[in-house]
Amino acid sequence: MHVPSKFLENPRKRKSRTITATFSGGRQWLAAVSVIVVVVGWIGGLMFAAGLAVARDGGSAAKEILRAKAPATSWDKNTANTFYDDAFVDLVGVRPDFAVALAKTESGKGAGPGASAEPSAAGGFQWSTLVSEETLTDEVKDMKATLDEVVTSQSAFKGGGYDKAREGFSVVAVAFGVIAVYDKDIRWRKNAETARDLFARVGSNCKVGTDQSFAESKLRVADLETLLEGNAPDAKADREDDFRWSQVAGRPALMSRLEVADGILGAAIASKGDFDKAVERLLHDAEIVAVIGEVIRQPDYEYHDDDTYRGYAAAMRDAAVRMRDAARKKDYDAARSALGELKKSCDSCHGDYRS
Repeated sequence: MHVPSKFLENPRKRKSRTITATFSGGRQWLAAVSVIVVVVGWIGGLMFAAGLAVARDGGSAAKEILRAKAPATSWDKNTANTFYDDAFVDLVGVRPDFAVALAKTESGKGAGPGASAEPSAAGGFQWSTLVSEETLTDEVKDMKATLDEVVTSQSAFKGGGYDKAREGFSVVAVAFGVIAVYDKDIRWRKNAETARDLFARVGSNCKVGTDQSFAESKLRVADLETLLEGNAPDAKADREDDFRWSQVAGRPALMSRLEVADGILGAAIASKGDFDKAVERLLHDAEIVAVIGEVIRQPDYEYHDDDTYRGYAAAMRDAAVRMRDAARKKDYDAARSALGELKKSCDSCHGDYRS
């Protein structure tokens, strides 16, 4: 029987030849793939080069992005002088009360004359929007006449005059407190801080009628006379703490002054004839009410950080300013309306708080 020679071949040689043939076929396949990759890469390169050429020629491809120059690393002298080196050092005065301003904006109220009674651009409160120099000086003179009466005799002082002295000295202290920070040129400014502290202290001491408070009251009335004559008082204030409005005058004394003003304003608005006769006095007391309304909102009066209380005080202040403006225009109806708003704010405050 004839057997083909390939079946007689050594099995090991036959297997080796099969593997060699297979490996040779694989190398041919890899070579083909390599050729394809090279061709595709070449075509891609041509397309990329063409895209660049189109972009340079203003074609539809994305154009190069031009960026702004970086800002200067330093300012010139004129620009630098526009800014403060340290605003916390250079700016002085009462800081704006943004909570109250926001509340007015949201409620739609606060427009009108009273709205101008806010901190000025320079940082200080614009007291001139509430009260004139004439009203402040006239109030001091009026209180001087009252104080002359209550310190005439020691017995009268101890018999109840000390309470009127407390009110008079406290109101004088507030007047000089406003003068000390007034935003316009005003009489007594040079000695205002000393006077403010002297009268504030005696006002506090007059809560009781004693030999000491009577003697101090006599001295302060003499100092007030010296100021009215245009001279500086001999006494010096010895206040060591930082200034606070709540130390200038106690709120009970200021409430007593508001009661006096309420009677004067009510009588002046009783009729058109009464208004025409008392318009100047109405103007004066309306401004004093506006001042007190602002003062009792300051730290550290009780409730000064209560938004509701501050709102009542601001409403009283603004109504008083509107009454003052109505008096200047001799507008009886507007003055009567403003008085109604003022009384409403006072009644609401008294209903929720106690002096």
